[in-house]
Amino acid sequence: MSDNRPGAVDQLRVVADDLSGAEVRALLAAHHAEMADTSPAESMHALDLTALRDPAVTVWSAWSGDDLVGCAALKELDAGHAEIKSMRTAEGHTGRGVAAAVLAHLVAVARARGYRRLSLETGAEDYFAPARRLYLRYGFTECAPFATYTPDPLSRFFTLALD
Repeated sequence: MSDNRPGAVDQLRVVADDLSGAEVRALLAAHHAEMADTSPAESMHALDLTALRDPAVTVWSAWSGDDLVGCAALKELDAGHAEIKSMRTAEGHTGRGVAAAVLAHLVAVARARGYRRLSLETGAEDYFAPARRLYLRYGFTECAPFATYTPDPLSRFFTLALD
């Protein structure tokens, strides 16, 4: 990835991650803790490290040189539908194109796997506005709750048709 913005992340590598590294575990634990602090328990849908190790979930970490700059996961819901989970940009790296590059990677992987739809849940509060703008910019549209989600005033649901 190359970006002309000041401080942009150059040559980002997005790699499948086995969650064995302390850095990625710490980033995901911080993400889970922040989501728990940001949303009430009934509206918090972030996966903890145990859930991220489920065989239906693939995690990727994003690196700029030796620096961990972000992560994300795909959870297979069925043969044609996957969900984005655990999108997170590391502190000090926001606004540099990390989330956009990771999202582009997830969409490419979802297409390569033959999924017809890619969906996600994110918060409705102002804190989540940058994430919602990113998803809309990449063609996601708001949708009804999917999979096991139920209507929740603190959740917003998005989907992208891949076929």
